[in-house]
Amino acid sequence: MARRFFHRRRFSLLRLLTRLVLLLGGAWSLVFAVYLCVVFTAAPPNPIPPADGIVALTGGDDRISEALALLAEHEAPLLLISGAGKGTYLGDFTNDNRTAATRYAEAITVGHMATTTHDNGLETAAWAKMHHMHSLIVVTADYHMPRALLEISRALPGVRLIPAPVCPPAMRDGLTWSTLQLLAVEYSKYLVVRAGLGSLFSDNASGNY
Repeated sequence: MARRFFHRRRFSLLRLLTRLVLLLGGAWSLVFAVYLCVVFTAAPPNPIPPADGIVALTGGDDRISEALALLAEHEAPLLLISGAGKGTYLGDFTNDNRTAATRYAEAITVGHMATTTHDNGLETAAWAKMHHMHSLIVVTADYHMPRALLEISRALPGVRLIPAPVCPPAMRDGLTWSTLQLLAVEYSKYLVVRAGLGSLFSDNASGNY
């Protein structure tokens, strides 16, 4: 009798856990679908409103090129390249970016301290506060933009953030299996940050997000 009771109890617990896993999986999938829509429809405002500064989060040459183009178009007077890594300077960027970077060198700050997206937020906040900024254009990959905006807004409340997403090579072939994996990982990272655990989460700010 007792054995049957414990068997039923274990079965009920297993069924409850199964339902919980299915519920959480369904909720994750539903919000992931919303995230995919946000990423694949991401585009900068047209026209981009003038701002006090531009911040480019490293991780791809296209981000630096876009940020330099915005600087050249006088969308903002100052540019921070966040997460460049120690020992990286303007002359270390690709040939396509080096000329523009040298031309606007006085307006560009290369940040060497950030190694994660959380650090990007802190580095951006320190730079923006130093220059008394009230609005920022944020340049990063389209799929990384939600997490980047969340980290920066938490480190820099009250400052208007204007997203200028860049479509990296990994996203240009549509929704392939590898792209879906990339997006699923990034979405999971975003959920970690939403839970307030961004400081505990490590990713490579100078590599591919």
